[in-house]
Amino acid sequence: MVNIHEKTLQDIEFHSVLNQVAALCITDLGRAEVNAIAPFKDHEETLISLGFTNEYLASFYNDNRIPNHGFDAISKELQLLKIENSFLETKSFQKIASISLSVNAILKFLKKFAEYYPSLAQKSAQIEMTTAVIEEIDSIVDRFGEVKDDASQELYQLRKAINSIRGKINQSFTSALNTYHNLDYLDDIRESVVENKRVLAVKAMYRRKVKGSIMGNSKTGSIVYIQPETTFQYARELNNLEYEEKEEVDNILKQLTEYARPFRPLFKAYQEFLTHLDLIYAKAKYAQSINAILPNINTEKIYEAIDAFHPLLYASNQKEKKTTFSQSIKLKKDNRIIVISGPNAGGKSITLKTIGLLQVMLQSGLLIPVHEKSNLCFFDRIMSDIGDNQSIENHLSTYSYRLKQMHYFLRKCNKNTLFLIDEFGTGSDPELGGALAETFLEEFYHREAFGIITTHYSNLKVLANELPFMQNANMLFDEKSLEPMFKLALGQAGSSFTFEVAQKNGIPFSLINRAKKKIERGKVRFDATIAKLQKERSKLEKTERSLKENEKKKQSEADKLEEVNAKVQKKLENFQELYDSNQRLIYLGQKVNDIAEKFFDDKKKRPLMDELFRLVQIENSKRQKVSAKQKKAVKTKEAQIKEEAEKKVDVIRKKKKATKLKSKAVEKPKPTLKLGDRVRMHDGKAVGSIDAIEKNKAIVNYGMFTTHVNMDLLELVEASK
Repeated sequence: MVNIHEKTLQDIEFHSVLNQVAALCITDLGRAEVNAIAPFKDHEETLISLGFTNEYLASFYNDNRIPNHGFDAISKELQLLKIENSFLETKSFQKIASISLSVNAILKFLKKFAEYYPSLAQKSAQIEMTTAVIEEIDSIVDRFGEVKDDASQELYQLRKAINSIRGKINQSFTSALNTYHNLDYLDDIRESVVENKRVLAVKAMYRRKVKGSIMGNSKTGSIVYIQPETTFQYARELNNLEYEEKEEVDNILKQLTEYARPFRPLFKAYQEFLTHLDLIYAKAKYAQSINAILPNINTEKIYEAIDAFHPLLYASNQKEKKTTFSQSIKLKKDNRIIVISGPNAGGKSITLKTIGLLQVMLQSGLLIPVHEKSNLCFFDRIMSDIGDNQSIENHLSTYSYRLKQMHYFLRKCNKNTLFLIDEFGTGSDPELGGALAETFLEEFYHREAFGIITTHYSNLKVLANELPFMQNANMLFDEKSLEPMFKLALGQAGSSFTFEVAQKNGIPFSLINRAKKKIERGKVRFDATIAKLQKERSKLEKTERSLKENEKKKQSEADKLEEVNAKVQKKLENFQELYDSNQRLIYLGQKVNDIAEKFFDDKKKRPLMDELFRLVQIENSKRQKVSAKQKKAVKTKEAQIKEEAEKKVDVIRKKKKATKLKSKAVEKPKPTLKLGDRVRMHDGKAVGSIDAIEKNKAIVNYGMFTTHVNMDLLELVEASK
């Protein structure tokens, strides 16, 4: 049985979260239901609620969006249907028809996409889907909220008679208007409207000559408003017909109400279903706004919150475009209690509130902003003591209140409890308060409770270091700038940096030294040791981050090299294919050349044809039968490879040419070549001697052969002696 005290909900600002969720509802009933959210008493109910929210959140990211669930509340209509002989107005029936249509659409959708939304589909399957009421209402009430003419035969006849009388009224009025206008009895405006009736604007001097009922006069008294006698008679008849029409309409609505009355439980279920759906929708929209997810839930009392964000702080910083720091906390049976220490304003209280708020949100069916690999559990009781709780009304000091809280904790604390205590032990004499706090902490420890506390007391840090299932943690502090890093580091206590922060804030060094002398040397040494260890820890953190960044860079470079290697390998394979193809063509060319040479010598056609035919057969035997489409593909590929190779070669040539031109531009004046000089070509390695020079060309002797070379292409290796 889950029991989370209202005081805890106030400490962690749970109601502020509910206000943000409620603002996302689209109905007033939905908002009221959100504000009534509280942690579930049963863990099964919690899991079901989380499942609903998670499924609705998923609908925002796929093409199968859940239909609109907006509706006008029918609470008054449901109350009226309970009262005998009461009847609903047409607007009420329109709301009932609308809410029924909305529910039917959602029920059909969830039935169709039950695979995507299994929990919501299972919940909706319990609700009956009916179209009978909608059809009945549509047969009586039109889309403008009026009772239809054919709702009954009597109403049809009455409205037909009313239309006829109205026509006669207009006709008689028009006749009287024309008659008296011709007699010049009427004012220039001719007519007006009094009490929603058309009247003649008669000049005061002719009022006795116009037959009819006087309905009033103008402010000056120069005009008298008269309803013609014939029109007046028809108007009385119209009033009688309209009264009968209203009675018939009321009678029809009473019959329709009696028809709808047995469906009252269904209408109530419809409204409750849409209200609950609005609640789920608002929770899903809120989860989307803070990047919340449904983490893994275990029953083994393992609490591992990775990259957890405080939702209120995250939402606030998002608006102001500020960075929000996440925290990671791990609790399990062999590491049940964490003691967080460190300087003030380092984020200890926020870390405590983050864990408390996220746990309460989770146990209230709300998704939470943590990493997807987080693995959390439920607690039967969550207790907190956060902030200054001095009570003037109850005449309690901070310490008295805290002792009262500890009494409550001691009564309720067990292995299924999560306790959260900020500044544990403060409010009294440091030594006495610290000793009492240590005793309380030992008691919580022996009861196997789970908890997180923040403290400045050294004895609590020592206790956390001595007990095997308790752990120290600290909020990291930059030792150079003495600025908080808002990062929780598990495994080591933190120094309060009392003297360092005092020095930074301008307190004279002489006063700080005097203060150090006034306290026990062991305490100073202990705090200094912790500060030193924390600095080392901070350096290690930075080194670790640097190594991780380097590792990422190396991995990125390795991936790039792997990609380049794959591309090079692919190109080599393509060039190999091209080379093999060219070699085959060279071989065929040599064969054909041999046959042609033989024919050139003996002039025999038959051996020539036999040799050629044999050569073609041998080549065809190596070929595989391929379709025209495949042939075309092969040719296209070969052409692409050849084109790519030519492009690469062209680029290389251009680069070489550019390099040569550049080197020519900066090279020294060429020496004059003469007979006997040892030379070589610019792009060659073989060295020869000049035997002769004729018209800017040299005959170069390479020993095995001689060749004619342009003088511009030669460079001097060794001058002749």
